[in-house]
Amino acid sequence: MLLTLSMIVCMTAASVAEIPLHKWIDMAVGVDSVAFENVAGDDAGDATFARRIYLDLTGAIPSAEQARQFGTDRSSAKRARLIDDLLTSPQYSRRMQYAFDTMLMERRPGKHIKSDEWRNYLRKSFAQNKPWDQLVTEILTADGADEKTRPAARFLLDREMKTDAMTRDLGRIFLGRDLQCAQCHDHPNIEDYLQRHYHGLSAFLNRSYLFTDPKSKQASIGEKAEGAVKFTSVFTSESDETAPRLLDLPPIEDPPAAEEPYTVKPDKKARSVPVYSRRLQLAVAMTDPANVAFRRNIANRLWALMMGRGIVEPMDMWHADNPPSHPALLDLLADALADHNYDMRYLLREMALTKTYQRSSQYKNDVDNPADDRCTVALLKPLSPEQLAWSMMQATSLTEATLEDLKAKHLKADAENAAKQVEDPLWQEEALHNALKSHVDTFAGLFGVVGIQTSRFDASANQALFLRNGTAVQSWVAAGSGRLTSRLAALKPLQLVDELYFSIFSRPPTTEENQFVTLFLEQHQDDRDAALGQLVWAALSSAEFRFNH
Repeated sequence: MLLTLSMIVCMTAASVAEIPLHKWIDMAVGVDSVAFENVAGDDAGDATFARRIYLDLTGAIPSAEQARQFGTDRSSAKRARLIDDLLTSPQYSRRMQYAFDTMLMERRPGKHIKSDEWRNYLRKSFAQNKPWDQLVTEILTADGADEKTRPAARFLLDREMKTDAMTRDLGRIFLGRDLQCAQCHDHPNIEDYLQRHYHGLSAFLNRSYLFTDPKSKQASIGEKAEGAVKFTSVFTSESDETAPRLLDLPPIEDPPAAEEPYTVKPDKKARSVPVYSRRLQLAVAMTDPANVAFRRNIANRLWALMMGRGIVEPMDMWHADNPPSHPALLDLLADALADHNYDMRYLLREMALTKTYQRSSQYKNDVDNPADDRCTVALLKPLSPEQLAWSMMQATSLTEATLEDLKAKHLKADAENAAKQVEDPLWQEEALHNALKSHVDTFAGLFGVVGIQTSRFDASANQALFLRNGTAVQSWVAAGSGRLTSRLAALKPLQLVDELYFSIFSRPPTTEENQFVTLFLEQHQDDRDAALGQLVWAALSSAEFRFNH
């Protein structure tokens, strides 16, 4: 039952606290109200939910066995149990590594910090369930000089410490505001974006610079002890000066100058380190509770990760003329995240438990399609390059066959504790990732977009040719030891169709699909293996497989 405002007012604080966040989320969306339910889609079936949650939390579709087991489980708590299992799996950490690497670095090639070192840092952070404010603090304070913390410095170092690039990306990625057009004047189209906002953010960074050690050739961040930020509007010719500040929060004034302003003085052979660092104040200001934009931004991005669209969309263009579709919902998510010490796993769990997340993507037959921001149905989400690669390898049984081979080789090597290691989920995930990483990199290079990411899906001719003629995909769908095509060839017709659909679509086939596949194979008895390969390839290339729905 939907709680009305008057009912909530009458509730005690204790009774309010007993209501879990996922129920509050549904209330903020409008779930269970008559007007909402008249246009909302039905609950997603078990097969759809299982595929969706596996993709969102582990980055790949479930195996046929996993999909079947979930469908036959009659427990009323099975969805919550699956969510919890996936959130604590090694695959979850890898999925978040991919998602946040794309969000933070936007597929830039590694230059000063090796990409694998950075990604390993992210993966371990999510495995530890590191709070978002702590992760951001590490990223913004690392200077690259300490080998232990060097990977975290990639966000700044691989942007070459260019103040303009860093200022724009800090505003977009951590505050949800693209202030680029406010650099030379107040934004001409967005009244909320002021020139002082841009330069207040750049003032945290304008004293910092990229230092390359003359001996090791290793880059790190140096900083000067002085340097003011002055700006002039090209529209009005008015000039001003600002100390570091975030949006309309108070400026952070420098302390009185020390008699000796440096702990390491500027030198060609060494990076300078000031006694007082403006750059180190950035993380403090960014994660300060007074900076509500910080928690709203990450709450919005996590919502988009799960729901396919931000409450503010585009996610880096939050302003008065582009407000949240559900302002109370966004504040609810942001405040709950902060109250739980920026525990992203907690927030993702609560989102996944909502009726909103577990909606079907199908509109009701007699309802005109409502706007995407109404949350009445699940939105179609194109698979990321990494999701597509891992799902294709899962569907064709490449992951299963590769893992069995890795286990056998490890056991044959007679490594100490090998029998125990090969059954460890973390060992399996890491071994499989290392073995198949080149395939994932190929998909990322072909299907990924370098630069600012969007949720739009545009297929290219090169992508289509790769899926149709690429040697990797063609080898996966061909008959071979442990491959799906060979497994299908050994089955009777009805079992074959069932296995095909569970392996690729995570669901049983319909009557019409059974008839179609059976007839197709009957018509191609002369070369049944090739026909099976064509069926597998066609299913992998379908819109149903290409999208999370």
